[in-house]
This record gives sequence, C-alpha cells and structure tokens, in this order.
Amino acid sequence: MKPTLIKDLLTSEPDGRNVTVCGWVRTKRDSKNLVFIQVNDGSCFASIQLTFDRSNPAEGADATNIEENLKNVTTGASVRAEGTLIPSPASGQAVEVTLKSLTVLGVCPADSYPLQKKNMSMEYLRENAHLRTRTNTFGAMFRLRSQMAYALHTFFQERGFVYINTPEITCSDAEGAGEMFQVTTLSLEKIAELAVKAGAKGMDPAKAADIVDYSKDFFGKKANLTVSGQLEAETLATALSRVYTFGPTFRAEKSNTPRHLSEFWMCEPEMAFYDLFDNMDLEEEFLKYLLNHALTACAEDMAFFEKRIQPGVIKQIQHVVETPFKRITYTDAVAELEKHNDKFEFPIEWGKELQTEHERYLTETVFKSPVMVYNYPKDVKAFYMKQNDDGKTVRAVDVLVPGLGEITGGSEREENYDKLLKVCEERKMDMTNYQWYLDLRRFGTVPHSGFGLGFARLLRYITGMANIRDVIPYPRAPKLADF
Repeated sequence: MKPTLIKDLLTSEPDGRNVTVCGWVRTKRDSKNLVFIQVNDGSCFASIQLTFDRSNPAEGADATNIEENLKNVTTGASVRAEGTLIPSPASGQAVEVTLKSLTVLGVCPADSYPLQKKNMSMEYLRENAHLRTRTNTFGAMFRLRSQMAYALHTFFQERGFVYINTPEITCSDAEGAGEMFQVTTLSLEKIAELAVKAGAKGMDPAKAADIVDYSKDFFGKKANLTVSGQLEAETLATALSRVYTFGPTFRAEKSNTPRHLSEFWMCEPEMAFYDLFDNMDLEEEFLKYLLNHALTACAEDMAFFEKRIQPGVIKQIQHVVETPFKRITYTDAVAELEKHNDKFEFPIEWGKELQTEHERYLTETVFKSPVMVYNYPKDVKAFYMKQNDDGKTVRAVDVLVPGLGEITGGSEREENYDKLLKVCEERKMDMTNYQWYLDLRRFGTVPHSGFGLGFARLLRYITGMANIRDVIPYPRAPKLADF
C-alpha cells in the first residue's frame, strides 16, 4: 500500500481505515505493555504517533513481526508501518495509528547518529548539513522556503509576467563590483607559471592574469559566474513586456559574516513601460503578498519560529503586511538622519551609502513603518540607473523594513543611448561586453524598471534565523563547500 503523507493523516477523520505510514523515528517510549513511536516524514511540522499494545494487539496485527522490528527502532531509523487510523487520547493530536505490522527500512545506530547529541548548535548542524533537515528547525525552514518559492511564482504568473532563465555564465558584470567567480578551461598551472615569471621580471604577480590569452579559452574571452540576471532580463522585457527570473547567482566576496553567501538565489522582475513609481508600487505589493503567504500558508512552521527562533517575528511581519510603506527621497532621509548622527557608529552625510543602522533607524524609530528611499546619488549606484534632471541623482529605490534594513533594491533603467554610453565611458567600462546592452537603447528603446530580491535575505527575515547560512540547504561561503 502506498504511504499516506503524515500531514494528510493528521487532518483526516479517525475512521478506522487501514493506512501505511513511512518516515523517520523521532522518539520511542516502551513500557511493559505499551509502545509509543513518534514518526515524522517531513511533510509537516507534527509527527504521528504509532501505538502497539502487547496485551491487546489490533485485530489482524502480526505481533511477532512488530516485536522483532521494535528491537531496531531507534531515533533516526526509517520505518514502514501499517495499521488502523483511530482517535488519539493523547493531547495535541486527533488521530494515531495502532500497529498491525512494522518494518525497519534503515537502522540508525544510537551510538553514532550525529543528531542524538543534546543542545546541538547551529554551527554543529551546519557541519552535518546532510542530516540537519531532520530536525524541527530545518524541516520548518525548508518547507517554508518551498512555500515562498511557490508564492513568488504565483504572484508574477497571476499578473501576466513571463518566467525566464538568464545565463549563469556571463562576460558582463551587472553590479560592477568585480567580485566574480571566473569560469575557465585554461590550465591553472600555466597561469601560475606566468605569475612566477612575472614576479621574476619585476611585474606584480597578481596581474599575471592580465597577460593570459583568453582567445584560447572555451568562450574565447574571460567569463564568470553571474552576480545578477538583470541585464539579460532587460533584453526579454523589451520584447515580452513583463518578465522575471529566479535562480542562483554567485559572488566571490570574501565576507565571512552571518549576512553573506557566495551562492544565493535572486528574484529579478523587469518591466517595460514602468517608471520608478510603478516599480515601487509593485515592490510593495510583492513583499506584502509574500509575507502574508508565510503567515497564512505556513502557520504551523511560523509558530515554531516565533517560539524557538525569534519571539515577535510574527508581529513584525504582520506590521509590514498591514502598514503602508513610507516613501521618502534619499536627500530627505539623510536630512532626518543627520539630526541623530550622535546615535550612529557611522555618521551619515549626503553622498554616502546608507548603512544598516541608518536603515533600521528610519524604519524602527523615525517612521515606525517600512520605508522606500529613492533618488540616490548617482556615484553610489550602478551605471544602468536612469539619471534625474538634477545631474546628481538617479532613479533608484531601496525598500527598508523594520528588523532588517534593505530587503529589495531597484531602479528605473536609463533608456537614453547617449546618456548611458557617457556613464559607461566615465566609469571606464570595457564596452566590448556591453554593445548588446546599448543596442536595446538603439532599437525601439522604452522606459523600463525592475528590482531584485535576495531570496535568502527574505527567508532570514521571515524566520528570524540569525545566520543566512541556515536558510539554504547547502551554504557556500569562504572555506565552506564541503557538501
């Protein structure tokens, strides 16, 4: 008989029908006559209880089979159980399964199972990432991650967006940060030899790569793993009107902090014929939709995060869902923050990037609401952002939320060919990799806008997890790629 998911059994009527349960043992209690086994299959937070009464077995039960298999029932063991779905006298659940047969599919030695350890730290669980999803914390985490991905796709599909896949290997750098993983088929040993020879000739060995002949590489030029799919998404938006990409991106930033990953998923919608304020409307609607979905579709898992990870996280999310987002220019935001510079580790002044402490002060102290800061100085933002008439600012926006700071960032894109080319030249960009991007401004250019949402950052905010490495199954960070 095909097993029934535990989440479906727990919401079923205890009508005495025969059912099959498969999963992993959480606990076993064995008294003189009664045995209670808690089994979880990951389909929901709760486990189901299997019961066996030696003095009064269920009708048709194979008591010998059950007794033999009970010897190998330990925490972590996988089992297949068949029995009858009956009302449960235990508190906290309406149904349980009284056993007719039991099979241990995979034993789990108690003396060596890593999850037997009490008071396991997050760091310890990261070291056992291949098993950590069996814990309550990570089972809840990855069920919620699945639901949020579903909600993301649903939001855009219901609004006429086309789902696209942008390349993971690229020759352009959307962010201009230069912290990218290189992709090459060239011999690393030969490149190292060039570095040695360069050092012997008095050259900087670190610049040896500058004399590498990339025409002999796989792509015929230097290529990297992408940090963003935005530039490519613009090409499809200028043909399909509204698109979004959702997939992995990479950054070789050597930041070993709880807020950084080297491989992370980004959602990046791009909309033709949208100006900055249309973009801001969509960002607010999108974030409220996702957060509300977490509260309604993941209530059981969210209750766990509220109780065990971050008390108050549900109220914080409800506040964002229910509160209109305050909109303020960067100039006005800085003027407000300058009144309180004595409170900050990094004093703010016009022309500087807002730090997390500034973003949270605006949302938590000044406005007590989510805040959309727009029209940033052009020198602190990317080359593709549309310039305002003042010559000093660009039509960029960052969405800030209480308890985190920035959660999404976007802009209206520069659609004027001459203005975009001038910015690229001022920044001394290698235009051989961007001619196709400029072509979008030569052939039927249109106003267009978009934004990016770091999926891991969203999940960290929703769950209250302290470290971003705990919201992705296998985190990639400096010195961390063991699985």
